[in-house]
Amino acid sequence: MSEMFRITLPDGSVREVAPGTTPADIAAAIGPGLAKAAIAARVDGELRDIGRAFEGDASLALVTARDEADALELARHDFAHILAEAVQELFPGTQITFGPATEDGFYYDVLAPASRAPFSMEDLPAIEEKMREIIRADKPLRREVWSRQALIDKWSAEGETFKAEWAKELPEGEELTVYWSGDDWLDMCRGPHLASTGKLDQQAFKLMRVAGAYWRGDQKNAQLTRIYGTGWLNKKQLDAHLHRLEEAAKRDHRKLGAEMDLFHLQAEAHGSVFWHPKGYMIWRELEAYMRRAIDAAGYREVKTPQVMDARQWEQSGHWGKYRENMFVIPDEVPNTEDEGPIVSDDADWMALKPMNCPAHVLIFRQGLKSYRELPLRLYENGCCHRNEPHGALHGLMRVRQFTQDDAHIFCREDQIVEEVQAFCALADRIYKDFGFTYSIKLALRPDKRFGTEEMWDKAEAELRDAVVRAGLATEQYGWEELPGEGAFYAPKLEWHLTDAIGRTWQVGTIQSDRVLPERLDASYVGEDGERHRPVMLHRAIFGSYERFIGILIEHFAGRLPTWLAPVQAVVATIVSDADDYAKDAVAKLKAAGIRVESDLRNEKINYKVREHSLAKVPHLLVVGKREAEEGTVAVRTLGSEGQKVMALDEALAWLSQESLAPDRSVAVLGGDMV
Repeated sequence: MSEMFRITLPDGSVREVAPGTTPADIAAAIGPGLAKAAIAARVDGELRDIGRAFEGDASLALVTARDEADALELARHDFAHILAEAVQELFPGTQITFGPATEDGFYYDVLAPASRAPFSMEDLPAIEEKMREIIRADKPLRREVWSRQALIDKWSAEGETFKAEWAKELPEGEELTVYWSGDDWLDMCRGPHLASTGKLDQQAFKLMRVAGAYWRGDQKNAQLTRIYGTGWLNKKQLDAHLHRLEEAAKRDHRKLGAEMDLFHLQAEAHGSVFWHPKGYMIWRELEAYMRRAIDAAGYREVKTPQVMDARQWEQSGHWGKYRENMFVIPDEVPNTEDEGPIVSDDADWMALKPMNCPAHVLIFRQGLKSYRELPLRLYENGCCHRNEPHGALHGLMRVRQFTQDDAHIFCREDQIVEEVQAFCALADRIYKDFGFTYSIKLALRPDKRFGTEEMWDKAEAELRDAVVRAGLATEQYGWEELPGEGAFYAPKLEWHLTDAIGRTWQVGTIQSDRVLPERLDASYVGEDGERHRPVMLHRAIFGSYERFIGILIEHFAGRLPTWLAPVQAVVATIVSDADDYAKDAVAKLKAAGIRVESDLRNEKINYKVREHSLAKVPHLLVVGKREAEEGTVAVRTLGSEGQKVMALDEALAWLSQESLAPDRSVAVLGGDMV
């Protein structure tokens, strides 16, 4: 009799099974309900096919649709394979490459046969229908182990040049797997997959778009067509996702930025923003708000150079780890003659700063610091440059030039937890002022890092302890630890904001760094009279002004709170007889510090209302002959029905309160100012 395997279930119970037993067999033995619900298995923590036999003693957790993260990963992986199969069945001669699952779906890179043009949006309906046909066929998805040479021979014989190239580079001794869809189509894949195509909901996916993509991401290689899809567990989830996309399109900050005349981008300055007066007014309000916050929290504002010698970046470690994302410039006068190179081979190199931290260390190093002066909190609205690829740029969300609300806290070992806890409280207040909820994550040490294990142990423990003391390490705040996600010099806490339509944005961070003070020789004199290294806390709340403004525009769908709105009110006339009264009202509002404009055009009032609503002006004060005679205004607030007639002085007092930033406003109860 063959030796039995011991399979340990999540409740601690153990089942002895014969070799060849699968997780599906155990699910069936437990009960028909679980047999039907189980779609995959975690064997010793590894996600596997439900029909893959055990190879020895193991722990087992059966995966069902309730395990949504795993279920979605499996479904999207299957949709990608079915997409490739559908394309090859519809268009013989198509070469396939690779197709992973993504955050909300899947894609597959393919090369159309030479007999036709590259795939386009017009091809997607037919491909979708073929995919549904494959799903309805409920084809078994079967795993096999192949040799490297067998894979090379198969792909070469079938003219799959990309797959053959990839197979030739696979290591000799590695276990290589393929998955069959039925008995007539296979793809090279590590898996896992669902048991059959019919486990997918044929109404739970949609092909979204096509784009160009180079083989292996290299523009020197063949250009392929990337077909994108979104995939879910059921139609309800798909419909909800498509609704979010529709809502997100309406809120797109690039579209609203143009409509509201806030900013623009153009090729003459790739990845850098041209701020218009209205857009820069938002920036100024945010900057003033943040300055009040950091002044109250004991920070000292500084300003550091844009360009620094490459040797400084070498010493900090950024030159080796980050150089590909830095803009470097020669430290010499360029050749002005028509002949010869512009820059000689002898030039020293400098770089536009991609971050502010090394410069803040240099400020800290000016003069001898005592332990009594710590913590020292240095803040900078620091303009930085990063050489992002053109294809990665995205409106305000991904730029090359950006300004961080950046600060570095130099502190003693015994001050770290208290300082991080204080930052947590500051970030909490600021995010709540903007109406955001958030989750908080701890990003732990990456594989490639500077510093000793002891340094990392301390830093991670300090950040964790501070969050626990702040009461944030709870399910309410989405507390989670992320292995391998830290920076090369420090672990970090991350704040992930949730916007009005449920999207999350990673914005604020604080990092506990012992590496950079060591590399740049920062020190202070301790109570014992000896030199000691400070710990350096890198922190930001907005992250960057550009991206935070983009998030705000989309979160509020352009309807910014009155205190942030570039134009807070417009006084619009119904008849020309009210022009002088409107001008007087505007003068009074401006004197009170309200950003107000007048609209005296000879247009119907409904036209004016519609136009200013599209411009997202928070408050419209309508005046006609009666209002001029009675000293009143009819107030229409964006997003509200009807209007409220009030005395001009009353409206002035109300708008003055409405226009204050949340850290300056007077409490409002029941709609009445108190």
